[in-house]
Amino acid sequence: MSESPIVSVIVPCRNENSHIEACVRSILAQESPAGGFEVIVADGMSDDGTRVILERLKAEDSRLRVIDNAGRIVSCGLNAAIQAAQGKIIIRMDAHTKYARDYIRQSVQVLEETGADKVGGPWVAKGEGFISRAVAAAFQSPFAAGGARGHDSAYEGAVDLVYLGCWRREVFDRVGLFDEGLVRNQDDEFDFRLKLRAEASGNRLAFKARTLRAVHWANFSSNTCNMVTGNFESCRSTRCRRRCATWCRDFSSCYYLRCRLPLSSGLMQL
Repeated sequence: MSESPIVSVIVPCRNENSHIEACVRSILAQESPAGGFEVIVADGMSDDGTRVILERLKAEDSRLRVIDNAGRIVSCGLNAAIQAAQGKIIIRMDAHTKYARDYIRQSVQVLEETGADKVGGPWVAKGEGFISRAVAAAFQSPFAAGGARGHDSAYEGAVDLVYLGCWRREVFDRVGLFDEGLVRNQDDEFDFRLKLRAEASGNRLAFKARTLRAVHWANFSSNTCNMVTGNFESCRSTRCRRRCATWCRDFSSCYYLRCRLPLSSGLMQL
């Protein structure tokens, strides 16, 4: 690229050989916003052939960059990609999500129109197979999500949390990067920090737009089973437990501690 792109799409991944090619090709096929975009994949030292696929795709399209995520977890990958990004706008996109072709362009448009610190679309889950479909149905149900507007595809307006996200680069300069001490829910913790800063300064935190269409594929695995049936003490981050105690005072209804109750992650009112 002769000039720096206006948008940097960041994608954390590890061992995604079944999904990464379709994901990257779909992102590269997105309608381009004015100023263009780059794609940065932070690979968590994959050992299943994912890196070979990424290197092949990088040779085909100069907009794709592949960097190492030595920390191997999502928060480390996001931070590495943000620090490597050239764009003034950062958009997070994940490998297990299908996007409308105008997702990037619409994200930039909504960010400019609303003036919010972060924008995104509704969190819509789909499943493949009986158990995955059940997980997706629970995820979308009011019984599991409560009043979480981020799960409501018909709602448009201000929210506390939105799926994935589109930010101006300056937001990370102001609030800081993702907490690398968290294996999971680093996005919830970041949005909580962003919310506190926004309330203190009078800024709008986040805006969810119906026009941004993305569908997350809820793949059920043994790890998910362990998270559903595991107890509180199995949480891999003591910092996670400490912050939950301070924030929610009630672990059973905590949005942040998805490592304990992933299917009830929306019980807190958004």
